[in-house]
Amino acid sequence: MDPLAAVPVSTLCDVDKSLPVADPAIRPLTTARLCGPAYTVVAAGEFLSVLWAIAEAAPGDVLVVQAGGAPLAALGELLATEAHRRGLGGIIVDGYVRDRTGLPPALPMWARGTVPMAGRSDIAPRVGGPVAFGGLRVSPGDMVLGDDDGLVIAPRAQLEACLERAAEIERVEAAVLAGILRGESLIEMTNLVEHVARLRSGEPSALAIAPPA
Repeated sequence: MDPLAAVPVSTLCDVDKSLPVADPAIRPLTTARLCGPAYTVVAAGEFLSVLWAIAEAAPGDVLVVQAGGAPLAALGELLATEAHRRGLGGIIVDGYVRDRTGLPPALPMWARGTVPMAGRSDIAPRVGGPVAFGGLRVSPGDMVLGDDDGLVIAPRAQLEACLERAAEIERVEAAVLAGILRGESLIEMTNLVEHVARLRSGEPSALAIAPPA
């Protein structure tokens, strides 16, 4: 399994505050967790580009669909089911889809919402170039990571550079959470009082947290 697939998106964002985060209005409609390279699609008011992309993409690819803002569905149950059959890693749409109750539960599907009207199918497909998605510029091959907190899309190298520090954060947070569940104080596991005092005095400071000894 790709090591990036096991890391919470929020932890990666703790490591690198510059990671590109997509518009939080784009939300999961099925299972949220996804991890895979971007296969980019422009489908403004039409769905033929999405169907073409499903036919051309490799297993594990995540379709990243720039839908152009039209209140039309870029895909629905049939296309989503075929994408799942072909082993795609997921589909994320900066726009709308339809047939929500028929979407395969195991295929990660993200969108701004649903509408019943489908787009056209008489426009030549546009796939494989840079797209605008959720306020980000996405290039083919960028890594798409998503979970219940949101979507991050970035070059693989930028994300892999976070892995070592992310593992340490996860270890510390798991130990702190265990302490809280045992009845220990989160406040006492931080430097909160000293930190706030320094800030109020105009001194530089950083909030620190440590598990109980």
